[in-house]
Amino acid sequence: MKLKLKKIGNSTGLILPKELLARLRLEEGDEVVVSESPSGFAVSRDSDTMERGLEIARKAMKTYHNALKELAK
Repeated sequence: MKLKLKKIGNSTGLILPKELLARLRLEEGDEVVVSESPSGFAVSRDSDTMERGLEIARKAMKTYHNALKELAK
């Protein structure tokens, strides 16, 4: 599906068609997460579980920074 970016006030936005919103089970006001991968970008429903997981991963990376740096060699 090809969509076009549009000017919305002082910002640029992406208008999602009704059919796509239904498939994603999204409604006006819902929050989404946009993540980048080697093959492009993905849009998914916002999840507290995902945010909590990222928070734990960041803390672990900070705590074990030196060990991870050594393992990366």
